[in-house]
Amino acid sequence: MSKRILLVEDEERLLEVVKLNLELEGYEVITAIDGKEALDQFHVQRLDLILLDVMLPRMDGFAVCRSIRLENRTIPILFLTAKNSAQDRVMGLKIGGDDYLVKPFDLEELLLRVQRLLERSTPESKVGLSEFEFGGNTIYFNKHQAKNYQGQTIELGKKEHMILRLLIERKGDTVSREEILDLVWGVDVYPSTRTIDNFIVGFRKHFEKDQRNPT
Repeated sequence: MSKRILLVEDEERLLEVVKLNLELEGYEVITAIDGKEALDQFHVQRLDLILLDVMLPRMDGFAVCRSIRLENRTIPILFLTAKNSAQDRVMGLKIGGDDYLVKPFDLEELLLRVQRLLERSTPESKVGLSEFEFGGNTIYFNKHQAKNYQGQTIELGKKEHMILRLLIERKGDTVSREEILDLVWGVDVYPSTRTIDNFIVGFRKHFEKDQRNPT
């Protein structure tokens, strides 16, 4: 079965050239021209690798990467970008990118990096954060379940799963309600910040022994 690649690029000519060269190598290529469309494709397609521009309309590539990493820790993500500062490269790798290629790039180098990333990619069930324990509770990310301090099994919905992963991975940092909304719901969906409060109240009911004095 051909490897399926999501190519996210808003420059039409570059999109066409990269897509053609990937297809000539035998890959199946799905395209998106902005960050929101990229997330939509990620949610409906079976993908093996993502080529992701950083400077995208509607939602930039870094935000797209952060959102994807809340659901999938192992799909390879290769940033394609004109941003060449060390700070940008570090940021891209820090938030979950696997590689970073600066425009303009050599197509042969791109194809080689794609091949290397696909060769070393690992099924999600084998790596990444799969469990997290706190206060007698355990979150099982691979199962979308939790077991609380009373031994009760709790089924986690998609949004609950993503919020918990985000908060756990950012433990010790301040994560605003607005950032949670952007990363979990997306920039074109506008629930109120009260939505986040309702999820937090639900988590406390499940996991806190004393809800008035959360740990």
